[in-house]
Amino acid sequence: MNIAHAQDQAVKVGVNLNAFDAIMSASLVVKLTLFILVSLSVLSWAIVWAKKKQFEAIHSSDERFLRFFWNAKSWDEVFAQLNEHISSPCANVFKAGFKELRKVAESLATEKDDKPKRPQLAGSDNLARAMRKASDLEIAQVENRLNILATTGSTAPFIGLFGTVWGIMGAFQKIGATGAAHLAVVAPGISEALIATAIGLFVAIPAVIAYNHYVGQLKKVEIELNNFSSDFLNIAKRNFFKGE
Repeated sequence: MNIAHAQDQAVKVGVNLNAFDAIMSASLVVKLTLFILVSLSVLSWAIVWAKKKQFEAIHSSDERFLRFFWNAKSWDEVFAQLNEHISSPCANVFKAGFKELRKVAESLATEKDDKPKRPQLAGSDNLARAMRKASDLEIAQVENRLNILATTGSTAPFIGLFGTVWGIMGAFQKIGATGAAHLAVVAPGISEALIATAIGLFVAIPAVIAYNHYVGQLKKVEIELNNFSSDFLNIAKRNFFKGE
């Protein structure tokens, strides 16, 4: 009699069950899993939006700075107006290179009584290292928090799978409690299990797409910095460094 009553109740639950009911009737472990997935989704979308704004600002700032750089009459003029291009990675790399170039020029000038109008410096390794370090710092700042998207994309399906396994375990426990393997008995557990899988994929897929997209954007920024550094070094060697 108890088994029949349990089966009747299970049939009613199975008939009336929808996605919201499945979530509300899920076990504490599955609810915690879903909460983690939703939190990762909110965090991922926040990072996606922030990175979108960041890359738009970078591309716009670099375009303005490079146009100003190539049209400027001297590097002193460019350096004097760097505050107008604080969002440009290329401007920050130029700042590091120009400061290093000026340090080398000043150190050489103190060793000579007669200061040449255009300092002829020996060795450009320090300048190259300074610009490489500045480029690496800019890339690290742009790359910041992209690892969260990668982690979310790789772990969310497995977190959802954990909820799926736990839900199926609950379904088998109900089978043992009722003594019947009727579909209506296991439907609630299977339903919450599939919801956990679906939410895990819903969280992971956008994160992976966004991560791959922004990695491509990051490579463009890196190429832009490398090209600008090469141009800067070529101009410096041609005008300031002897025998190089």
